[in-house]
Amino acid sequence: MNIVVCVKYVPDAQADRTFSPDDNTTDRENVDGLLSELDEYPVEEALKLADATDGKVIVLTVGPEDATDAARKALQMGAHEAVHVQDDAIHGSDALATSKVLAAAIAKLEYDLILTGMASTDGSMGVVPAMLAERLGLPQITLASELTIEGGKAVIRRDNDASTEIIEASLPAVVSVTDQINEPRYPSFKGIMAAKKKPLQTWSLEDLGLTADEVGSAAAWTTVTSVAERPARTAGQVVTDEGDGGAKLVEFLAGAKLV
Repeated sequence: MNIVVCVKYVPDAQADRTFSPDDNTTDRENVDGLLSELDEYPVEEALKLADATDGKVIVLTVGPEDATDAARKALQMGAHEAVHVQDDAIHGSDALATSKVLAAAIAKLEYDLILTGMASTDGSMGVVPAMLAERLGLPQITLASELTIEGGKAVIRRDNDASTEIIEASLPAVVSVTDQINEPRYPSFKGIMAAKKKPLQTWSLEDLGLTADEVGSAAAWTTVTSVAERPARTAGQVVTDEGDGGAKLVEFLAGAKLV
C-alpha cells in the first residue's frame, strides 16, 4: 500500500506570530517554523498502516525553502520518501490554490490512500481535504479518530459530542484524522540519521503542469485586507470581601450582562 501524507510547514505556535506588512500574508521569514503538530498524527497513522501492509509512506508538502524541514521531520519519524513543491509564485495562495497544487503533485505519484491532518495550526480552516478529494475525484471521509483498512475500503470512526459514526469509503480515498487517533512517535537518533539518505524531491509549478497565474495572491479568492494588534490586556477589578463579596461579585457580573 502506497500512502501519501500531506503535511504543512507552519510558524511555531509558541513564537510571536505576525503578518507581513507588505501583503498581509503570514510572516514565515522572521519566525521559526516546524511541522504542523496536527500533521504528525496522519504521519504516525500512515507509518502504522505501512508497517502492517509492507507499504510505503510518501510525504508531500508545499511551501517556501524552509518547508523542507517539515518533510525532513516526517522522514525522521519513518516516512520513506518526501516531495517538496517549492515555487516563489505559490506565495500568498489560499486554500483553493493550495489544493490545486497538492492535487497536481499527487497525480504524479502512485497511491492507494491519502492522509491529512484535521486542519493546520496556522490557518485552522480544515477545508483542504475536501477540496483535494474533489479535485482528484476521490471519496473523502474526515475527522477520523480511528482508521482501519478492510477489503479495499477505508473504515473510520468519527466521534461527535453526542454520538459516534462509522463511515467507510472505497480506496483510493482521502482521509483526514484528528489528534485523538494515535500518539505520534518521537524521531529516534537512528531515524534522524537515516532520514539524511532518504529521497526528497523538489518540484516546481512547471513540473506539475501549472502556471503562476493559477496560484498566489493574484489568484486567491480570499485575502486579508487589514491587520491590527490585539489590544493590551487591561487590569482587572479587585473585590475586597468584607462580608459582602458575594453581592459585589453578582453586581459586577450583572453589570457586564453575564448573569
